[in-house]
This record gives sequence, structure tokens and C-alpha cells, in this order.
Amino acid sequence: MKDEPRMCASKLSVAIQMDPVQHININADSTFALGLEAQSRGHKLFYYEPHELSMRDGRAYAQMRPLTLRRETGNHSTLGSREKVFLEEVDVVLMRQDPPFDMSYITATHILETAHPKTLVVNDPAEVRNAPEKLFAVRFKGLLPPTLISRDPGEIRDFRKEFGDIIVKPLFGNGGVGVFRIREGDENLNSLLEMFGQMNREPVIVQRYLPEVRQGDKRIILVDGKPVGAINRVPAEGEARSNMHVGGRAEKWMLTKRESEICEIIGPELKARGLIFVGIDVIGDYLTEINVTSPTGIQEIDRFDNANLSGLVWDAIEARL
Repeated sequence: MKDEPRMCASKLSVAIQMDPVQHININADSTFALGLEAQSRGHKLFYYEPHELSMRDGRAYAQMRPLTLRRETGNHSTLGSREKVFLEEVDVVLMRQDPPFDMSYITATHILETAHPKTLVVNDPAEVRNAPEKLFAVRFKGLLPPTLISRDPGEIRDFRKEFGDIIVKPLFGNGGVGVFRIREGDENLNSLLEMFGQMNREPVIVQRYLPEVRQGDKRIILVDGKPVGAINRVPAEGEARSNMHVGGRAEKWMLTKRESEICEIIGPELKARGLIFVGIDVIGDYLTEINVTSPTGIQEIDRFDNANLSGLVWDAIEARL
């Protein structure tokens, strides 16, 4: 049965901090769906890009433009004149720019934190900062596959020797970028670690390869700690990654008993941290990531389930106000 979101009695002013709105895919972008839902409830939208966020004497502000959205390909947005708006003057800020979770992203969380909770920032910027997606998941013992976080080549080689078939990926990456499958005997491991080491000083995350990924990588959306929908993303032939922008295929999905159990374990912690809108990734019986920065997948789930996940997110936001 389709969930029926409720309507908010008062109209809100909503600022969306996101990447350039003119370049989004309106049939896949979750921020677009959230903005449309807010607009349908009578809320007033403002838009700004991360580089337009500033702070003066402890007060956060941005060069914002009024935003109108419509589901028309090639004509999906209209922007008004730019004006300086203090974040304390709006009701809600959606922090929706894509990672990488670098120092620029972390700095934005510190600036947004000065306005929260007087202005509700979704997700809570301090908790976004404290819950980097791959590191945060490691806190939940027994839910992840064997996982190593290290910069030490010897430790990584020993991990590969123990498990034979491994995945190596950047600790703060996103969208499947820089994800490598390294099998036993593969001669590229040392060169790969050298490349990562030259790019940054951060550790990498190494996990045992899960062959169940061939049957799909589940994206499960949780709102206020409760699962509200899921899709299965099946990787393309010859591809280790299931991300849809690299050829993964989305399928309708109903949660298994194990996936529901994972949600029950992590859900209360997400809610307690003020992480309203979260997307988790599950392969086989294992949690692999908890996405809190800018989760995606709600439009695909809506199409399969005849649902309105954006409405459920806004129900949760409005309940806090």
C-alpha cells in the first residue's frame, strides 16, 4: 500500500545546499524529488552551491536564489535573483551536495552547525561529520564482512593473503570511484597502493570480496531510523561495482529477514544522531556502507513500489519543527 505523507500546517522556508541544479538528472536525483515534494506542500525553496556558503563573526549565510522546480526535461528549474540570506532566517537547510567527504565538506558541516538546531539542518551536520560512511559502519560489530582500514602495505598484503579475493577502495570516496577488485596473485596490488599513497595521506578500506554482489547490492532507505524502501542494484557483466551510473541495473526488492535485522540494529542509533535520511548498502548478509551525506535511490524505489519516500522524509522533518 502506498504511504500517504501528511501535510504540514505551516509553510516553511527551505534552503537547499547542492551541486549545480542545472546539471541534475531529474529522473534519478533524490534532491530534485525532495525539492518537488517540499514545493508541493507549499514550502518556499532557496538554492545555493557549497562555495556560496560563508560565515561572518559566527553567523552563517549564503548567496541564495529562490528556486522553482518542475518535472520537465530541459526546463526543470527557475532561479530568482541572488540575495544574501542568513541561515537563521530559514526554517530548514538540506545539505545535499555530493561527496567526496574532504576538508571542504567537513568545513561546511562546521559552518552549518552554527545555525543548527535553530535552523534544522538535514542531516545534522555534526553527526554527518562524525559518521563518515565507511568508518561509521565499522562501529556495528558483526554486520560487516572482514574489513581492514590501513595505509600499511604489509597489513594489506597480509589481508589479501588471508582472504585471497579483496576489494580496495578510498576511505572517503563515493559513487564507486576508485573501487578495485584484487584477486589472489594479482600483480597490481603494490602499484595500486602506491597510487593511493600519492593521491592522499588517508588509509584505504579493504574488504573480503563478496561473490553475492553478482546477485546485487541492495540500497535500503531509512527515514528516522526505520526502513521505508529498497532496490537491488545488479552490476553489469564484467563490472565489480553495482552503482547505476556505471551500468548497474535497478530491480524491485523486498527486505529479507537479515536485512530487516540489520535495520533494527542500526536504526535506533541513526535516529538518536538526528540522521533523518540515510541510505545503507547490503551485499548478501553483510552491511557495507551507511550513507549519511547525500543518499540517493528514492526515485527508483518510488517507481518500483508506487511510493513517495520524499513525503516520508518531509513528514519526519516537519515533525521536528
